[in-house]
Amino acid sequence: MSTPEKNILNRFYFVAGFMFFLAVLIAIKLADIQFVQGDKYRAIAAEKNERNFIIPANRGNVYADDGSLLASSVPNYDVRFDAVTVTKKDFDENLVPLSKELSKMFGKSESYYQNLLRKARSGKNRYLLIARDLGYSQYIKVKNMPLFKKGGNRGGFISVQKTVREHPMGKIAERLVGNENKGKPGYYSVGLEGAYQEYLSGKEGRRLKQKISKGRWKPVYDENEIEPQDGYDVISTINVNMQDIAHHALLKQLEEYEADHGCVIVMEVATGQIKAVSNLGKGTNGKYYERRNYALWESIEPGSTFKTVAMTIALEDKMIDTSTVVDTKKGSIRMYGRSITDSKHGGYGKISAAKALEVSSNIGFAKLINESYKDQPQKFLDHLVEWKMDTTLGIDIKGEGMPVIPKIGGELWSRNALPSMAYGYNLQMTAMQILTFYNALANDGKMVKPQFIKEIRAWNEVVLEQETVVIDERIASQQTVDKVRAILKNIVVRGTGKSLYSDNFSMAGKTGTARKEYANYEEWKKEKKYVSSFSGYFPAENPKYSCIVVIHEPSTKKGYYGADVTGPVFKRIAQKIYTDSPLKDEINEVDANDVEMQEAYDAYFNKASIAKREVPNVKGMAGMDAVSLLENLGYKVKINGVGTVRNQSIKPGATPVVGTQIVLTVS
Repeated sequence: MSTPEKNILNRFYFVAGFMFFLAVLIAIKLADIQFVQGDKYRAIAAEKNERNFIIPANRGNVYADDGSLLASSVPNYDVRFDAVTVTKKDFDENLVPLSKELSKMFGKSESYYQNLLRKARSGKNRYLLIARDLGYSQYIKVKNMPLFKKGGNRGGFISVQKTVREHPMGKIAERLVGNENKGKPGYYSVGLEGAYQEYLSGKEGRRLKQKISKGRWKPVYDENEIEPQDGYDVISTINVNMQDIAHHALLKQLEEYEADHGCVIVMEVATGQIKAVSNLGKGTNGKYYERRNYALWESIEPGSTFKTVAMTIALEDKMIDTSTVVDTKKGSIRMYGRSITDSKHGGYGKISAAKALEVSSNIGFAKLINESYKDQPQKFLDHLVEWKMDTTLGIDIKGEGMPVIPKIGGELWSRNALPSMAYGYNLQMTAMQILTFYNALANDGKMVKPQFIKEIRAWNEVVLEQETVVIDERIASQQTVDKVRAILKNIVVRGTGKSLYSDNFSMAGKTGTARKEYANYEEWKKEKKYVSSFSGYFPAENPKYSCIVVIHEPSTKKGYYGADVTGPVFKRIAQKIYTDSPLKDEINEVDANDVEMQEAYDAYFNKASIAKREVPNVKGMAGMDAVSLLENLGYKVKINGVGTVRNQSIKPGATPVVGTQIVLTVS
């Protein structure tokens, strides 16, 4: 065999051998794919043609206490048009009538829609947006328009359904109800929606579908299919009427005083059920909207509304009585190197403890509390701990602010800590925490936890029923509670809240005015920011509702005292609730004790009117009332003893001389 023939034969063997080797490798690979990795590749192939789709659960509704909707999930539709699938004949015949109907419904011209549809047809647009976010009735109207009513294949009609959360009350109570988090569909972190997400969200299901064409899937039978479980409904304690009243009363005052922000809470005394919460803050455009849940989140120095707490502690410990006299000097003193002043020019002089609360004397409370507790400050602080005022209320809604109470030896503690706390500085609390204390006074001493829901339901079945939670069965003795409540009523009758007094409707409460951001006094004087507040309850004799109003940074040109800024909001809310509800009838059904109390107050005012002409007879009056009456008339009063007036140094009927001292013997 010649050399060339040998070379050709060698090449043939080489190629044949290589091809055989390649075939063996392919066979091995095929065997590996089929037998070793078969399940994996079959799963990949199946995945391209079959897929598990999530079936979202219907979210539960949030209701007001009367069954009115606060939040509900409703279907929402986007409508699009496939301009390719429609025949030329159908397109040409329906272009004008379709454009006419679209124009009627959405307001743009017929020519606009004709040009839009023609452009989609020429550009072979298969997903032209016609309308977005349509309600069900609007969607049906569009679906039955010329061409679209022919359906998806002949009419090119495409609808995309989605579920949206609607709030029938609109922006009112928006922060309280709660909104869906941006970028996290179906997730809520604030308000009632966030607090009860576990109940409202339900459980999503799963369904297997098979791909039948590009972008189209059909369900297939799957024994592992999981049906979605709808969310439960939440029945809240919120009253729609009271919420509306609170919102508009707050808004009116914020606008009038050009304030930065504010909040209102209305609570049912006996149960702690929250009937209304309004939170409004000023936006960059000067309009007010629900920016944050100030009522629950924002801890502030309460100012004079805390004097009621201090008074309750001192009375309960029997460190003072309502008739205890305190010398407030001429309206300015220095204590431990710091200045303390009262709002009245020239001061109040010597006044009773009750009068100190009525006129909201900073000096009076700083001296009363300091003298009573300077050697045993922990005794004062222990009451705050006992009443759980040193910690959060444990409210279900997220974001509750933490109170700040100084501790002995702590960073905030000094010789000034106690006298400062006495008139509401050097500590912080939220509006809800302050109101919870006032609600306890209104509730005869029983402190209850604020509640936002009445029950949770699955259709007509009650899944969870919320009962009243008691924080403290009795914060103080009935005697102490009665004394404090009498003073709170007098505050509205003749004290700092007297501008709120009404002949036909009784209210009780405490005004509050506190400096804000005052750490650098020289800087503070340039802007003078204040927080105004009013906390109380109504009616005064048989309280049904408690309420707090807090307004931040009212214009100092228009006023900043609690009586001027927040007091009127409280009064509007109280009177509107009174006139708009069965509460009016309940109030009119006063019992014998209420009648007796009213007669006592009538006697008081009769004495006051007579006193303009002669020295009044205060024998038989409570010491605190006698002192307040005489001091308001300009007398200097010295009181000996505690209880009821038995004797007075100047006989009744004498010609009055302003500035004369009257000594009262009380037992």
